[in-house]
Amino acid sequence: MDIKSYIVENKDRFLDELFSLIRIPSISSQNEHKEDMVKCANRWKELILQAGADKCEVMPTEGNPVVYAERIIDAKFPTVLVYGHYDVMPTDPIDEWKTKPFEPVIKDDIIWARGADDDKGQSFMQAKAFEYLNKTNQLKCNVKFMLEGEEEIGSPSLYGFCEKNKELLKADVILVSDTSMIGADVPSITAGLRGLGYIEVKVTGPKADLHSGIYGGAVANPINILCRIISKLQDEATNKCTVTDFYKEVINLSQEERDLMAKAPFSEKDYLEVTGSPALFGEEGFSTIERTGIRPSFDVCGIWGGYTGEGAKTIIPSSAHAKISFRLVPDQDFNVITERVAKYIKQIAPSCINVEVTPLHGGYAYVSPLDLPAYQAAEKAYMRTYGKQPIPTRSGGSIPIVAGFERILGTKSILMGFGLSSDAIHSPNENYPLRQFFNGIETISYFYEEYAELMK
Repeated sequence: MDIKSYIVENKDRFLDELFSLIRIPSISSQNEHKEDMVKCANRWKELILQAGADKCEVMPTEGNPVVYAERIIDAKFPTVLVYGHYDVMPTDPIDEWKTKPFEPVIKDDIIWARGADDDKGQSFMQAKAFEYLNKTNQLKCNVKFMLEGEEEIGSPSLYGFCEKNKELLKADVILVSDTSMIGADVPSITAGLRGLGYIEVKVTGPKADLHSGIYGGAVANPINILCRIISKLQDEATNKCTVTDFYKEVINLSQEERDLMAKAPFSEKDYLEVTGSPALFGEEGFSTIERTGIRPSFDVCGIWGGYTGEGAKTIIPSSAHAKISFRLVPDQDFNVITERVAKYIKQIAPSCINVEVTPLHGGYAYVSPLDLPAYQAAEKAYMRTYGKQPIPTRSGGSIPIVAGFERILGTKSILMGFGLSSDAIHSPNENYPLRQFFNGIETISYFYEEYAELMK
């Protein structure tokens, strides 16, 4: 039986199994969901064993458990380590969802739910491709699975897990489905990921909230000051980050390389329609594709302080807070950049307040060489599904642990993602088209065939 027929015959079961994972609210950033993390890991164990793994364990870490599974067929065969994550982002703001986040719904041939794409839907494609090859005796690779529950909070426990289990995790390549394609009919392979630095800034003024009439104009307002600090982190004319030496290690691509990137299909109209923004915005002198692929960026991810309830409360708040992320490119060390950012913020902060900068998490950028056998196998696999040569792209997103794999395990990763920009990952109404889901299963099954052939 070929893969297309297998998908048609089993698609309802595939979706039922995927939905059993989606219904578990495995939100790693919220302590109230600790039991859900373990529940989701155990459900993954059941499904991977059913798919044909020889063994599967839910292994403890300092944080949420890792699901490890393997099927070792022959020591002479190449070994593929599949990485994915079963944790998901919080659902806030909940009132913007059109469906219940953890009750998956299929509408217009699209799955609507938190985790539909990132990363339960995409990881599940890996499990079903593996199942097909097992059931039809076509698997010519040894396969290992490593599914973690902390990717959305920076994978803090997985680095130590990898250090302790280097032999267990030994593989020829790591296969990841947690990225996107340029478009539903424009196959692409993510050949690079940006790194990440993430901090929290706290500005403190008076020891308690003060009456804004009695003290207004005489005592610094922490929210006002925090807004001033943030405004000074980005140049208004060029939209460049103003932190000292922020761009020091950034590699400037040649015009030839930039011309190659420009060949990727891009529609400003479609891009704005997906984002809902009225106009494009970004660093002066670079295209949108370049801004999200080869340039670093700065964003305030959250800001709060003072009174935000119903009605009025005239106060000068005691403190104000912001969470800030920096997307980084190759050769930018997130630890170094975080130190530079913290130093700069403290330098520009006035003496009338106290400021604290707390690093939360981060990771390095990653680049996948296009001459790797695994990349070439992925190219051939996409060709078989889509009938088109896939375009190599640099993703604006980050999967910090991927660079960690290379540093700790010495293993390169291939990023075969099938998400779309319209999937609203990390946002209300996350979704995943059925077409992408089933095409992903098909393409991944071809990858194993092509990779085994190239590695003979």
